[in-house]
Amino acid sequence: MRKSPGEKNRSQAIVTRRSLLVGGLQAGLVGVLGARMHYLQVSQSDQYRFLAEENRIKISLIPPERGQVFDRTGRLVAANVPSYRVTMTREDTIDIDETIARLGKLITLDPVLVEEAREELARRRGDVPVTIAEKISWEELSRVAANAPALPGVEPQVALSRSYPLKSDFTHVVGYVGPVSDYDLGRIEDPDPLLNLPRFQIGKTGLEARGEELLRGEAGTQRLEVNAAGREVRELGRVEGMPGSDIQLTIDHMLQNYVQARLGDESAAAVVIDCESGDLLAIGSAPAFDPNLFVNGISVTDYKKLIENDRRPLVSKSVQGTYPPGSTFKMITALAALEAGVISPEDTFRCNGKLEVHNQEFGCWKRSGHGNVDLLASLRESCDVYFYELALEVGIERISAMARKFGIGVHHDIPMSSVASGLAPTKDWKREVRGESWVIGDSVNAAIGQGFVLASPLQLAVMTARLATGRSVSPRLIKTIDGEEQPSGAGAPLDVNENHLRQIRRGMYEVVNHARGTGRGSRIMGEETRMAGKTGTSQVISRRVTCDEVPWRQRDHALFVDYAPYDNPRIAVSVVVEHGCGGALAAAPIARDITLQALYGEDPPLSEYPARDRGRIGSQQERLREMRPPPRGEEPGRA
Repeated sequence: MRKSPGEKNRSQAIVTRRSLLVGGLQAGLVGVLGARMHYLQVSQSDQYRFLAEENRIKISLIPPERGQVFDRTGRLVAANVPSYRVTMTREDTIDIDETIARLGKLITLDPVLVEEAREELARRRGDVPVTIAEKISWEELSRVAANAPALPGVEPQVALSRSYPLKSDFTHVVGYVGPVSDYDLGRIEDPDPLLNLPRFQIGKTGLEARGEELLRGEAGTQRLEVNAAGREVRELGRVEGMPGSDIQLTIDHMLQNYVQARLGDESAAAVVIDCESGDLLAIGSAPAFDPNLFVNGISVTDYKKLIENDRRPLVSKSVQGTYPPGSTFKMITALAALEAGVISPEDTFRCNGKLEVHNQEFGCWKRSGHGNVDLLASLRESCDVYFYELALEVGIERISAMARKFGIGVHHDIPMSSVASGLAPTKDWKREVRGESWVIGDSVNAAIGQGFVLASPLQLAVMTARLATGRSVSPRLIKTIDGEEQPSGAGAPLDVNENHLRQIRRGMYEVVNHARGTGRGSRIMGEETRMAGKTGTSQVISRRVTCDEVPWRQRDHALFVDYAPYDNPRIAVSVVVEHGCGGALAAAPIARDITLQALYGEDPPLSEYPARDRGRIGSQQERLREMRPPPRGEEPGRA
């Protein structure tokens, strides 16, 4: 049937509209594709060119040189030395087992390290290199490099490793570094990419840990061209990183060595502080250990020996250990009473060997008693009853406030591990911490440095320096950072009556120089070097004992503090000998020897010692000289 002209016109219009619609859609699609192609090829050309180059260019981190640590004289105590190792990257290795077998024919592999490497390769990202051999010789490293084409994914490396040339002398001050562990990575919120480098070393304890950000530095980058097999062809460029900061300590390495040697096999600690600047000249803790054992990961055998030693060599007793200060605290109690105006230096109390307080008996160390004693005699002969009476007069709040003013119960912020705050207890403290009310017996015990009072050897040295100078001397461990002098710890004058301080100093002088002084056996004979000090013995168990009655762990701690010279204080010293039985017996002789060594900077003349001791001291000096480090020569490290 033929269509009419009208129908033909309508059909043709429909076809035309449809053709225009389809053509428009096609044109739009072509336009979108063209715009996208322009975007990718022109606007984003740089980005995609870079991504293409990434297929043949590898960007690696360059570990920075760790900052070195020096003593106050410039002696290296933490250095960097070359270390040769071999790493393996999983994604660049065709067959891990076969590659390890080939490598084992070239160098000697440690089975334990190989097994650890296998586990790490399986656990970590494929592009993270893992150490397969370390501490290898230059010849072994050369053999690996020469056979590199046959060892896909294997890379010989020359790196810097930490070394501690003075070994155990600075163990508890500087600490040590070790390889980054999963624990280290887990406790850092946003870890530095450097920490993923194979066997990268970070500070674990001591200054190495506390000063990690200063010492680590900033990584550089290296652009390397690699071939299809992943082998490095050439270096295209590098951006050098920033080395870590060099740190100079206030510690004198010769005095530090002497302190460690003099402490010997005792479980003990000693601190020497400069009264003028607050510089810590020595911080000893015994027994110590060689920190080099930890640098590349300590063996199970060596670590077991350390943790099973009942004298706790891993603990820095000088700053981490807290002890009842015993009679070394009596100066604080006396000052609190003098400042409160409840006594005068001439006031006396009768000591019959004990004092009964609220139906509880508190004994004096001298069971027969000291008779009538004033302030001077109570310090000189360390009469406990005198200070029991002071506690009843002055109260714990004033005693503890005075303790904090002199550095007890205060955190001293030096860059060492776990620096203890000690404890100057109050009524509120006991109520909040122990859920108990304060009783008068607590004050009586605190007055002689027992009960709840706790102090570290560092705090006792600070206390003594403040007593000697009347200033708020603060301990300083870092002398310079990259050559820039750090703030002094000299401190401002304390708000304490100078006449009262003179009375305390006079009592401390008589402790070691009066015929009846408890520390007379350890006096210094020279007129210009004489010291003032205080003996202390703190109970470990609740009853007074003699050494022969109980095992070593239940014996009393021995303490001694001093400053010298008496008329012009230069240094203050504290010594704690764990379970040493008596301060005069165990701690005072060590403190006297350290004091003289610090004053002279070398072995003092034998005339400084009582005549009866000179033969023994001469032999001791000869023995300790053999333990000293050699004179400073060329040290490994930065040129």
